[in-house]
Amino acid sequence: MSALLPGATLGIIGGGQLARMMALEARRMGYRVAVLDPNEDSPAVPLANSWIASGLDELKGAEQLAKVADVVTIDTEHVPASILAHLERFRPVRPSSSVLRTIQDRKTQRRFLEYINAPQPRCAPVATLGALRREASRLGFPCVIKSRTAGYDGKGQAIARHEGQLESAWDEIGRVPAMLEEFVDFDCEISALLCRTTKGEIRFYTPAHNVHRRHVLHSTVAPAPICPTVEVKALEIAGGIADGLGHVGMMAVEMFIVGGSRLLVNEIAPRPHNSGHFTFGACVTSQFEQHVRAVLGLPLGDPSLSRPAAMINLFGDLWQEGEPDWTKVFSQPEARLHLYEKTEPRPGRKMGHVLVLDSDPQRALRVGETLLQQLEGRSSADANEPAQAPCPG
Repeated sequence: MSALLPGATLGIIGGGQLARMMALEARRMGYRVAVLDPNEDSPAVPLANSWIASGLDELKGAEQLAKVADVVTIDTEHVPASILAHLERFRPVRPSSSVLRTIQDRKTQRRFLEYINAPQPRCAPVATLGALRREASRLGFPCVIKSRTAGYDGKGQAIARHEGQLESAWDEIGRVPAMLEEFVDFDCEISALLCRTTKGEIRFYTPAHNVHRRHVLHSTVAPAPICPTVEVKALEIAGGIADGLGHVGMMAVEMFIVGGSRLLVNEIAPRPHNSGHFTFGACVTSQFEQHVRAVLGLPLGDPSLSRPAAMINLFGDLWQEGEPDWTKVFSQPEARLHLYEKTEPRPGRKMGHVLVLDSDPQRALRVGETLLQQLEGRSSADANEPAQAPCPG
């Protein structure tokens, strides 16, 4: 397929915040956007030229999207691969159904990583309590059990710290087929972000350091404070994964750093990713524009980091006593507020993020944390300790 030029229509399955930021960049570039999502108040719908009111797993709605779009992409990897396979008969679909089939099942994903010799935690598939007990005795404790499908942000996961917790952990994930993984006592987590074209060209972003709270991403700092050899290895691993999958578009590969230099792949996201939000304001080309470029068949943009940055997620908990006082963010000239226009601010729901730019990335993080404390009505003395230690520099 030749490159699609402005005036063409980008179809997105899913109308969440990732689709919203893709649409912002695509509309700026002169493209039309069609969004498939069941909810009219989803973040991307107001920015779309056309909206297909349909569930992400409904074939009829997907066919309607294919009629109005020149190319189709996704904002979540939980779209059924069978839907994408059907659409591939009519339109280019990026990422492809084969990529989603590999990613959606943890067992298939882990076997793929093993096949390409990517480093990962020791793991084993389990489908019964008996198998769980056998594999746990082999892997040792503590260990982590993860449902093979549909898990995200810590959902579908449970930790067993000793044999007596195995059955309750099994119950916690719903007694469904799962992967049992060794518990990794990691130094920190990083994201290796890249974008790959149909021709196999890859552009890498600087790796970012992630901190999670309650199993959900809390903050990301770029660049990650890691040594050059670890950075080179991380990008090499991520590039090998993208090539092995034949992926097209943005991809985030989350990795643990263990013992200062050892890397282990935790998860793969074949789309723009929360840990790449810093690129929207801190890089020459955002991850959202880069993804749009790749799926439309355009040359990739410059992924260079213009200025170090820290990104802090904003959750619905902030709205417990009404709309937060955003003047606290606007009072910081180096801070940028991104709100997703979600109508229901539930606790734990991602409602937006704050991006802080600074020549010193750790200072940017401190400013971002202070802003969050002010929005929460806390003083700096009330701040929680970091959820994870910083990466070893």
